[in-house]
Amino acid sequence: MRIALFADIHANLEALETVLADAKEQNCSDYVCLGDVVGYNANPAECLEKIREIGCPVVKGNHDEDCGGNHSLEAMNPVAAEALRWTRDQLTEEQRDWLRKLRMVRQVEDFTIVHSSLDQPQVWNYVTNKFDAMSSFSYQFTKICFHGHTHVPRVFSKDDKVVELPAEEIEFDEKLKYFINVGSVGQPRNGDWRACYAIYDVPANTLTYRRLEYDIETAQKKVRDAGLPEMLATRLAEGR
Repeated sequence: MRIALFADIHANLEALETVLADAKEQNCSDYVCLGDVVGYNANPAECLEKIREIGCPVVKGNHDEDCGGNHSLEAMNPVAAEALRWTRDQLTEEQRDWLRKLRMVRQVEDFTIVHSSLDQPQVWNYVTNKFDAMSSFSYQFTKICFHGHTHVPRVFSKDDKVVELPAEEIEFDEKLKYFINVGSVGQPRNGDWRACYAIYDVPANTLTYRRLEYDIETAQKKVRDAGLPEMLATRLAEGR
């Protein structure tokens, strides 16, 4: 079994299609989505339907919650809020209801999935260092937990202490626990604009990151044509 794990699609259809095509070429048999299907970019309905067609396990991201709900967005970053209001208008009530009903945390096979953190998933905490990761490890009852939210691939392991490992190919150690960010498909923020996802090879007990070029110009043009904030188009090329 080879499982494709991806997060933070953020309505970037070009990036999502590239990732799904690559996962098929890499002989992935299963798919798992770690949240934020929508928000920021210009194809929320199309990305949502792609994920539903796959029928894979999905957990709720903060943008999924904000687009599915009717609560005020006034306290948010103005750029994100504008994109979320626009996104709400692009989705049917049935699609928004699907987002509302997504679970915060799930166990899939022998691992756990969450969008942000395990200690308070509904608060949308960012896990950016080993001290943040410690809190999630306290609530982790499987050997591996995969997550997203920061848009930056990161690997934390724990035995008697928590350490951060390079976000590269991993051969899992049976003695350790792992809390792993799989990066972002649709809006990477680690300085690399390419779509990022990970493949968990269960028989080989390994994880491999994949970084893929996609039709970024089309994705940017769609953002501009939709009248969304210009920075959402320019940041795609910056990987920030």
